Amino acid sequence: MTDDSQRNFRSVYYEKVGFRGVEEKKSLEILLKDDRLDIEKLCTFSQRFPLPSMYRALVWKVLLGILPPHHESHAKVMMYRKDQYSDVLHALKVIRFVSDATPQVEVYLRMYQLESGKLPRSPSFPLVLEAEKSKVKGAASGNCLLAGGDSVQLCSPIPGPRTSTSLWPIRNQAAQQEVSSRRASQASSVLKAAPHCSHRCLSSASCRLSGSVRFCIMEPEDEVFLAIAKAMEEMVEDCVDCYWIIRCFVNQLNTKYRDFLPQLPKAFEQYLNLEDSRLLSHLKTCSAVSKLPYNLWFKRCFAGCLPESSLQRVWDKVVSGSCKILVFVAVEILLTFKIKVMALNSAEKITKFLENIPQDSSDAIVSKAIDLWHKHCGTPVHSA
Repeated sequence: MTDDSQRNFRSVYYEKVGFRGVEEKKSLEILLKDDRLDIEKLCTFSQRFPLPSMYRALVWKVLLGILPPHHESHAKVMMYRKDQYSDVLHALKVIRFVSDATPQVEVYLRMYQLESGKLPRSPSFPLVLEAEKSKVKGAASGNCLLAGGDSVQLCSPIPGPRTSTSLWPIRNQAAQQEVSSRRASQASSVLKAAPHCSHRCLSSASCRLSGSVRFCIMEPEDEVFLAIAKAMEEMVEDCVDCYWIIRCFVNQLNTKYRDFLPQLPKAFEQYLNLEDSRLLSHLKTCSAVSKLPYNLWFKRCFAGCLPESSLQRVWDKVVSGSCKILVFVAVEILLTFKIKVMALNSAEKITKFLENIPQDSSDAIVSKAIDLWHKHCGTPVHSA
């Protein structure tokens, strides 16, 4: 019997007796011992099996391009990544966008905004979710408005200093401090160039009232970033690793999956029809199909919907190259709560329930969703 057939036999046996993943962990350890990591095999493994928690961050960093395939470069590359993290964080502190009291997920957002040139004009305004715009009386995009006696300023982003995503060798501490100071100076000059909102206020006098309240309305993409960051913070302990994984995960959604994500609602409808056409008919009767929480499911990748212990198994598949798994998680949610959904007779009630599903069955939902994904899309195999 060959090694592969023995491994397959043992895997089936372990799974039947309830020790699923024992042999898979050993297989992953063998893959991680290769002098040059095989990205394709790591992707295939991640799509076939859940990653062990102790190796998840490492595999994600390799698949997302944070670390190179060569083991001997990992320590040095992560040192450069840490230096870049420290430089950007220092720049934000210099221009007073963040402080030691700033929530960590907001720090990650500000760092991402600074590196992508989308940092808001002023750090002094608290972040307000897009959904809360309606609470601001007479709010209009791009204007500073007076609402209920308070001055409410909607600030637009300004082009910020871009920091290179490439790695550079910093040979000594003096050189590192020079780079850090230069970045802080660039960021500070941008802030001084446009310290106030460039839009005209409906009442310029009201905006100068003492005690006025100003808010920075978040863009939808920032809300997505924060949702993903909050979930990732629970999965990854090290703040440097966490930021880089969030950053590259979000970039993957915005680049690699940019054209696929808008197609997922249609694919969801297609596969739900295959699995339970009666359930889909009920959703159509209630005019709920177009009002389902697609942003929560597909743009946020279920961040804030599923607990992190279940969510990370879904993100294993997303990181390794398949955003289609999100469709089958959504389908399985509907199938799991079919009785509850069929009892609801309005789109609003259905959507509200699906946005706040019970958490106790999430592990089973993800397991069934992965099986459903393999059923319709096949099980990935290593190429020769």
